[in-house]
Amino acid sequence: MTDHDGYDDAARERIVEEPPKRVDAPVRTPFERDRARVVHAAASRRLAAKTQVVGPQSDDFVRNRLTHSLEVAQVARDLSRALGSQPDIAETAALAHDLGHPPFGHNGERVLAEVARACGGFEGNAQTLRLLTRLEAKTDGAGLNLTRATLDACTKYPWRVTDAGADGKFGVYDDDLPVFDWMRRGAVGTRKCLEAQVMDLADDVAYSVHDVEDGIVAGRVDLTALDTGAVWQVVRDWYLPGADDDVLDATLAGLREVGSWPSAPYDGSRRSLAALKNLTSDLIGRFCGAVQHATFAASDGPFVRYAADLLVPDQARLEMAVLKGIAAHYVMRTDDRIALMERQRELLRELVETLVTRGPDALDRPFADDWADAPDDAARLRVVLDQVASLTDQSAVTWHRRLC
Repeated sequence: MTDHDGYDDAARERIVEEPPKRVDAPVRTPFERDRARVVHAAASRRLAAKTQVVGPQSDDFVRNRLTHSLEVAQVARDLSRALGSQPDIAETAALAHDLGHPPFGHNGERVLAEVARACGGFEGNAQTLRLLTRLEAKTDGAGLNLTRATLDACTKYPWRVTDAGADGKFGVYDDDLPVFDWMRRGAVGTRKCLEAQVMDLADDVAYSVHDVEDGIVAGRVDLTALDTGAVWQVVRDWYLPGADDDVLDATLAGLREVGSWPSAPYDGSRRSLAALKNLTSDLIGRFCGAVQHATFAASDGPFVRYAADLLVPDQARLEMAVLKGIAAHYVMRTDDRIALMERQRELLRELVETLVTRGPDALDRPFADDWADAPDDAARLRVVLDQVASLTDQSAVTWHRRLC
């Protein structure tokens, strides 16, 4: 059976069948219920104290993982609605896409990936699936018990660690394969559903635009005085290995033609803040508009699940990579940032080692119970990683100070 919105009974199915809601309960679609479950999850609240680019304690203005996720959700919802797909699915996927990230952002993720080799690795997106289907308490044995369509939309990398590319990205641990296989029923190979593609694009758009905005307000980025040689090297190192200077120069020239691109340095005034917000809005509209037009030109749809794909023009990818390179060079590669990241990595390594040694007496009750049920050392290491990944930046520091 297929409903008028293009989502059939299989898309609405949950891991554990749920009884009908009370007759006096608000009438909501299954996908609206999914969104509410993610919004009310404890893991969502913890994102407010997790690093996006700069630590959340460093400045009142900079984005944390929660504010970033809210902005990604807004972009995803608008684009999904414009395409005619179910906006609640794309928005929920965007709200959930960073739930599995550990303390200290991608820096912490890299540390946990190194120490997790004995139990199959660690990856923020695989941890998100684990959290949604196992760790976050709503339905016993099924996590938040989300619908198949929503879970699938949350999966940015629908493959195992053995199929990961050079970037090491993957979306499921081996002991979560049963629910992953259930979720991917009807999918072909490693193809992402349309809603996951929307979430991924929204994340890229928000990441590329907002990190530059944060860098400008922090006084680290001046768009009127860029060292393009250094920035282009970062773009090649991190995002586009084969891009040459002429292509990147032309891409930046195109961005400078955006009417709100600054002609004077940011000075902190309300006028300057308003101009910066206009630039942010214009760039988001530029990228989403280009993707919408290209997608409509490539297919007649419907733009749901596996009936179509999102098409991102090469020019939009280039422009987002240039913006990411600007933020990376002026914010993430500074000497003070590099020194801080090394201290964070050392802290997480020591915390994992201590928790493995101390065992259940040092873990929160849910993870101590998981430890008791773990059949071997690899499973117990996974429990420790689940515990550490659940911590915020500050609680990781506090736990380290108390235990190490």
